Amino acid sequence: MVSPTASPALVEPRRPPTVAAVHSALAEVADPEIPVVSIVDLGLVARAAVDPTDGSIHVTLLPTFVGCPALDVIRAAVEERLAAFDRPVRVDFSFAPPWTSDRITTRGRERLRRSGFAPPSPAPAADAPTLIQLAPPASVSCPHCSSRRTVLENAFGPTQCRSIHHCTGCRQPFEAFKPV
Repeated sequence: MVSPTASPALVEPRRPPTVAAVHSALAEVADPEIPVVSIVDLGLVARAAVDPTDGSIHVTLLPTFVGCPALDVIRAAVEERLAAFDRPVRVDFSFAPPWTSDRITTRGRERLRRSGFAPPSPAPAADAPTLIQLAPPASVSCPHCSSRRTVLENAFGPTQCRSIHHCTGCRQPFEAFKPV
């Protein structure tokens, strides 16, 4: 603690946060629509940087879909969490590179499954050949009982990135992330 009578020359300027500290703080920001998973585990954080001259923080996030209704809420949550660093914060959204469901971490996939959401299957590789499907695509696994005997009830879930399914094994409805 600096005494009130200390000379200004002896006051040490506060150090800017590290990128690792910013990233750790972002890992505490929950997705507003699925609060069991963080924006880091969903793969929304494309970049976190700290300006070495003034310590300002710049975060670039990747929306899951164009027109995601939660963007303003996510921006506000990030700004609120990073305000603890007492530095200017700028949060931008970008679609380059585009978010894909492959960005969801292993931890995020497990948290989704435990909370009743079927995590997306891996997206096909960009250079993979397009195959004509003679049979319906494989069903997603039920997050409740792991059965693959599931039925797509509605391709349009509560948000653009989710769909509604029903398990014929345990008879439970569930939401699934669409692979993108």
